[in-house]
Amino acid sequence: MNLRTNDFKVGLITGLLIPMLSYGILTLFFTLLTNMELMDPSGFSESWRSRTLALLAICGNLIPFNLHKKARHEASMRGMIFPTILFVAIWVWWFRGSLGLG
Repeated sequence: MNLRTNDFKVGLITGLLIPMLSYGILTLFFTLLTNMELMDPSGFSESWRSRTLALLAICGNLIPFNLHKKARHEASMRGMIFPTILFVAIWVWWFRGSLGLG
């Protein structure tokens, strides 16, 4: 599978992997900052931290989406939309209590 091809499957796999990898990297980064005492987590609730990291991870799909847009890979862009919408729906459902939705 070549990431430079205009393929629905490429977009689908990219749309699934980027947020999952981004969340892991961001969590690791903030854990390292906390352990090195460069960041004090006491001012933030655990819900705020996980909610924000998850949202930033989902927004990580914007970078490859724009790259596909510049290359005019419409099928790849279409493939990225479905996992992104799925992740956003899961995010809203998971954090609905802290968002005042339920």
